[in-house]
Amino acid sequence: MSDASTGRIGGGESAFRPLTVALMLIVGILAFVATLVLGAYAPDLRSGGTGGTHALSRAVVGFSGLYRLAEATGRHPRIIRDDSDFETEDLVILSPPDGKTNVSVPIQGRTDKQTLMILPKWDIQADPDVTGWVRYVGLFPRGVPEGVLAPGNELTVSRHPSGGAPLIVSDTMIDAQTDAPARFTAPRPLQTIAGANLRPVITDGAGRIVLGQIGTSLYVLADPDLLSNRGMKDANQAQAALALLDYVSDTDADGIAFDVTLNGLGHSPSPLKLIFAPPFLAMTLAIAAVLLLAGLYAFGRFGPPQRRPRAIAFGKAALVDNTAALVRKARREAMLGGRYVQVIRERAIAAFGVPARLRDAALDAYLDKLGGRGTFSDLARAAETADDRRALLAAAQALHDWQGEKNG
Repeated sequence: MSDASTGRIGGGESAFRPLTVALMLIVGILAFVATLVLGAYAPDLRSGGTGGTHALSRAVVGFSGLYRLAEATGRHPRIIRDDSDFETEDLVILSPPDGKTNVSVPIQGRTDKQTLMILPKWDIQADPDVTGWVRYVGLFPRGVPEGVLAPGNELTVSRHPSGGAPLIVSDTMIDAQTDAPARFTAPRPLQTIAGANLRPVITDGAGRIVLGQIGTSLYVLADPDLLSNRGMKDANQAQAALALLDYVSDTDADGIAFDVTLNGLGHSPSPLKLIFAPPFLAMTLAIAAVLLLAGLYAFGRFGPPQRRPRAIAFGKAALVDNTAALVRKARREAMLGGRYVQVIRERAIAAFGVPARLRDAALDAYLDKLGGRGTFSDLARAAETADDRRALLAAAQALHDWQGEKNG
């Protein structure tokens, strides 16, 4: 029942100092926590640097230039990574990479909110030599951009050599710097659209629609080169792009939201993220605090470890103490009065030379004749009939005093 003694192996000094061990533990714990956090949020922190038709892409077909331009001119752009953010009153710009992308979630959720849909045009592939760059494969087949809004809105896509001619812009699309209608130069080749429910906003010289409006809130840009990084390299085109954003934005909007969920860069559900998000974050912090306190307690001990005492001591005294503790725990002290009387009686027989032939009442009568402040029979009866701990203690003390008086 005793603990094994401990000591230093070999009697030499420890291989590591306490400070070294503490630093190793701190670094290990921080590294473990960092691994958990990065593992939970790494998919959400993807920068989109591999290229693509979205606002995080610096490739020629991306829109990071437009994003930075809007940010520099105080239009408060932001990135949408979660479907729940489509409920915003800000202008939302959607740029699906191809015609197979499901755009029903943002379209159905924004039937009365300003939305700009940029149709795909170029088929690209990642540049194997430079990360984040892309190479043109060629133009998408016309069925790819036509399939973006199908079957809800049937569009017909066509391409035309533009010769860099200026586009015809609505008089209400005003350049903020010149107070004149914005001026766009047609990309080469120019991609246009046609549809039964499409109202023209920007057209080419032949009246073919480059930017059209469906209903009251959905705008469709046929040629992404008007807003892509390819178009932003021209200052006049970039200035006209800002006028286009102002035109399609709601007057009550606080900014512009660029969606990247359609490009596979949205937030991904993960059970690991739950421990870092309310309401589970409080439990995580509580567990971390408990572990920290446990670690401080472990390092707070000083001096060599000492052997703990036995849970159960050796000897008769320990046995008596344990037995008394059990009796006291069970609240049965009052039942021991008769046993104590018998012990005193046997001691009196040995101490006072009582004849061996005397038994029971005759023995008690003999002891009564020894005299004193009380008779043995009365004291024994009081001990045997005691019904609580206090009465038993008083009767036992009286018997003890009776014996001591006779021995004296």
